[in-house]
Amino acid sequence: MPFIKDRVEGRYERSVDQVFQAARDVVKKNGVLVNESTLYGETNTVKTVEGKVDQRNVWVRVESVDPKVTSVVVQTRTPAGGSDLDLAHELEKEIALELK
Repeated sequence: MPFIKDRVEGRYERSVDQVFQAARDVVKKNGVLVNESTLYGETNTVKTVEGKVDQRNVWVRVESVDPKVTSVVVQTRTPAGGSDLDLAHELEKEIALELK
């Protein structure tokens, strides 16, 4: 699982819809789902989930890498604006477990 500056990424052999549903479920289970959306201006369909977990803002981006692989990127911010990589990693791990 590579760390990309202040985000955590995972890749799974699942559809965008399956990973998106898992991301929604994990955010709801751990906090409050604030928004979900689909970005259509991208090359691939990109779905996003926004939420609040432990007073942190959480953003999850779900995007197809190829027909068989989907990427999920989790980013978290504290109320002061700093990254919380531990929480991002934990949420990404929970998304993976939700897909099993």
